[in-house]
Amino acid sequence: MDDTMTTAVAIADAVRSGTTSAAAVLDSHLARIEADEAEIHAFNLVLADEARTRAGEIDALVANGEDPGPLAGVPVALKDNLCTRGIPTTCSSKILGDWAPPYDATVVTRLRDAGAVFVGKTNLDEFAMGSSTENSAFGPTRNPRDTSRVPGGSSGGSAAAVAAGFAPLSLGSDTGGSIRQPAALCGTVGVKPTYGAVSRLGLIAFGSSLDQIGPFATTVDDAALALETISGHDPADSTSIEQPPLDLRSVLDRGVDGLRVGRITDLPTGASPDVQARLDAAFDALAEAGAEIVDVEVPAFGYGLTAYYLIAPAEASSNLARFDGVRFGHRVNAADTNQMYMATRTDGFGAEVKRRIMLGTYALSAGYYDAYYGRAQKVRRLIARDFAGAYAKADVLLTPASPTVAFEIGDKSSDPLAMYLCDTYTIPSNLSGDPGMSVPFGTGDGGLPVGVQVLAPALADATMFRVAAELEHHGGGS
Repeated sequence: MDDTMTTAVAIADAVRSGTTSAAAVLDSHLARIEADEAEIHAFNLVLADEARTRAGEIDALVANGEDPGPLAGVPVALKDNLCTRGIPTTCSSKILGDWAPPYDATVVTRLRDAGAVFVGKTNLDEFAMGSSTENSAFGPTRNPRDTSRVPGGSSGGSAAAVAAGFAPLSLGSDTGGSIRQPAALCGTVGVKPTYGAVSRLGLIAFGSSLDQIGPFATTVDDAALALETISGHDPADSTSIEQPPLDLRSVLDRGVDGLRVGRITDLPTGASPDVQARLDAAFDALAEAGAEIVDVEVPAFGYGLTAYYLIAPAEASSNLARFDGVRFGHRVNAADTNQMYMATRTDGFGAEVKRRIMLGTYALSAGYYDAYYGRAQKVRRLIARDFAGAYAKADVLLTPASPTVAFEIGDKSSDPLAMYLCDTYTIPSNLSGDPGMSVPFGTGDGGLPVGVQVLAPALADATMFRVAAELEHHGGGS
């Protein structure tokens, strides 16, 4: 395969036309995985044999004059909390062991139907709880841009797989920034679509009212192609919006002339000077391209972190109750059922998951529900209201995606609050359900990538992509 043909769009076009084969594309990517995976640890499981079989099927379709689909022969990596039939899905947790689901997630089915080739299941913070991919039962993932640093989290393995060239596309999940923050740290595009635009069927739940599946890619066009493929109504998911797949690629060349881009004047402080400089440059680039920069306020933005760390753990406490040594995976035998439950969950869950389960259980308990969980939900409504007010004045908003560039492995692992602050700018849009994406826009300290976050109102994903494409066009050189 031509080494310059690295985007998903280019690969699919070449495979469909017969210019190259899916087998050749796959071999090229498997060679990169073999060379660098031991150092990066993007994957919990590499599916080399399954991928070769699938690539052969794609090539047979092309040889017969059939169209395998818009992602023909494109290698895709899947976060290891997405169900894959007959293939272990661990959530990077000891408690699931080698559990293999009996069905595929809807997004997995849609990618396969589009001709994708799955190369592996990627590492993550256990049950998607973390911002560094250090909270994994299988060890940390390293940032391909600097292997002494974290790739972000919780979808760090998915971000690293794309950044390292192991796959041109990957899927992650975003509950409080778990796609956008690692995308920023690894220098990839990362998208959290409107809540309900993509089916969650087959995503092992963390926070059901917050979780959303989205793509990582090296280009905005690739991300748009992936999101078009996995979006659209799924009658098997009660939270799925009844609408057709998103139309994104058709708007990427429209520019931003006349769009209103909001600068949040009361945005919480905390972004490092190098990140702030890139954000300022992004506003300048959009203004130069014809956008109108407008000042807006989102007063409740700064309360997002505290509300989230009551709502998300509460939902996690409920969702993770099913992992009890009876129905799934790992089990520790004991004298009676109650002791078995305790021993299994004590041994099977890591420290961060236990911390969040205990916090969430407390927030939901009798006598504290109204004071904590109920109040956090009221703050959530305030955040949604304040975003709606801002979007009455602006078509999109721009913020940092991460307060800093990638930090060193171990730097924040002993300080949970410092780790939680990594999601300051991403969490509010999970609470409101609005879409957001991180776009690489130059570099900061140490030459490490900086991501600018584009936020948009619910179902305005296409407008968000227009702005992202313009930022990508300007290159973001520092």
